[in-house]
Amino acid sequence: MTRLPLPPSLYADTAVAPVATPPLDTDRSVSVAIIGGGYTGLSTALHLAEQGVEALVLEAQEPGWGASGNNGGHTNPGLKHDPDQIEADFGSELGRRMIDFAYGTTNFTHDLIRRYQIPCEARQNGTLRAAYNEASAAAIEKTAQQCVARGMPVTYLKREQLREMTGSDRYIGAMLDTRGGDLHPLSYARGLARAAISAGAKVHGETPALSLRRDGSRWRIETPRAVVHADKVLLATNGFTDDLWPALRRTIVPVFSSIAATAPLSDDVARSIMPTRPVLYESGHITVYYRIDQNNRLLMGGRGPMRWINSPNDVAYLMRYAERLWPQLKGVAWTHGWNSRLAITGDHYPHVHEPAESILISLGCNGRGVALSTAMGAQLARRLIGGTKAEIDMPVTGIKPIPMHAFWPVGVTTAVIAGRVRDRLGI
Repeated sequence: MTRLPLPPSLYADTAVAPVATPPLDTDRSVSVAIIGGGYTGLSTALHLAEQGVEALVLEAQEPGWGASGNNGGHTNPGLKHDPDQIEADFGSELGRRMIDFAYGTTNFTHDLIRRYQIPCEARQNGTLRAAYNEASAAAIEKTAQQCVARGMPVTYLKREQLREMTGSDRYIGAMLDTRGGDLHPLSYARGLARAAISAGAKVHGETPALSLRRDGSRWRIETPRAVVHADKVLLATNGFTDDLWPALRRTIVPVFSSIAATAPLSDDVARSIMPTRPVLYESGHITVYYRIDQNNRLLMGGRGPMRWINSPNDVAYLMRYAERLWPQLKGVAWTHGWNSRLAITGDHYPHVHEPAESILISLGCNGRGVALSTAMGAQLARRLIGGTKAEIDMPVTGIKPIPMHAFWPVGVTTAVIAGRVRDRLGI
């Protein structure tokens, strides 16, 4: 197969060197085969290897090639839905476990980074979920109240506090969760691969899984150069899910998320934007998110074209919006623009499936993949080792294709345009 280059991102230009992950060219027999070399697959391999379980990762390109190495770099706690809604949807017992797990994913991730000394510019300066209209501010305040009631380190902030924290007068309310933070996504993916390999896992790049089927009591995976036989299989392909497993592709909507990055800002300008260096994502119809990295670059992210991009000019609206937030950015050079595909589920919850004996599927991070995927690795490893008797802190559900899935490209494009208009009008 032809190896595809990394998207033309700031991360590709500045990441730590990759660990060697040569293509698989010899037939293998393993305990667990993992298809997908993003955070979910690599973290699961690491946690299996830590417990002495033989794990082999098959990645079509290189570890971190997809959204894992090309996201906004935010480590955000929680799920899409509020804690009260989670308990209403899944009951008090499982709902409480889901909440504890999801809001603990950032501490889990940063602890893992420290434990393995992964060089990825990790910081834990907090996450701001911010609102610029009254309806969103009221919703965020409600979320904050639910988190505080559960003893979480969360604070609701108002306009004056936000002006000091963001350098902009755009926001009228926000929730600060001190457990949030940021990192260099591609360096983290490469560091996670290195940690998994050092623990005993095998990671093979340029090795797509071409077919998956039962072969007696085991699973047989065809790759371009070799065959893998495995006792158990994890599918962790997220936004790049194909037809390897029947109907799975139709359970998620693969959506492009885009990022534009500036050249390093002067110290004075950088200090005027997010001076305490939390990350921020807006509560709007179309989410915009941003951060200042350790080299004083502003990284602005949001929905862009539903196609691959290679220039900041492809997401000019992000540059215009940055100047609206901080007029001092006028004339600043924007050096990079890129994107990748993430997976959105119909109910906006992560999905874990067990459609057959000894096969596990995890996908649908819904834009919270950095910390969530990392922490899911430990959960999935527990399930792979212990089987169905090993409870995890997320529901295991059946595969349910999204109705009218074939029309998702039109639907997403329409929703993005409509959302931008509504956000512009403040409705």
